[in-house]
Amino acid sequence: MTKLLQLLDERINDPAKSGVYRALHDRDIRAALSAGKQGIAMVELGRGKNAILAGIATALEFPDWFGGNWDALEDCLTDLSWRTGTDRVILFQGEVAGEDFGILVDVLTSAAEFWRKQGRAFVAVFIDPDKRLKLPELYDAKAG
Repeated sequence: MTKLLQLLDERINDPAKSGVYRALHDRDIRAALSAGKQGIAMVELGRGKNAILAGIATALEFPDWFGGNWDALEDCLTDLSWRTGTDRVILFQGEVAGEDFGILVDVLTSAAEFWRKQGRAFVAVFIDPDKRLKLPELYDAKAG
């Protein structure tokens, strides 16, 4: 494993680094996690609240009791007891505009804080090749 991939793996698995980030692509993230125990959930974002929630629910295999609203999303993201793996890395592809993006980031940030307090890593990463999103970078590809 290269130095970059090792640093990325450590960051993703560090509960203190739980949060919401952006990255140029998912290649390094997938490579860093391929040797470890951590899994990845890939979410294809659709347009509008219902499409966003449905995409996340499908990718994370939410239980039938998921209510299809922002509060229910937070409830599910801070539970994850039905998940058989240790997936706490969620990669988002696609665009979310306006208020929906802000609400989604707030919910993800809240979930990351919850898992941080539990001593578990939780990382949400928006794939943003054009660097449009005002989110911190998950890593610097030049670091390795």
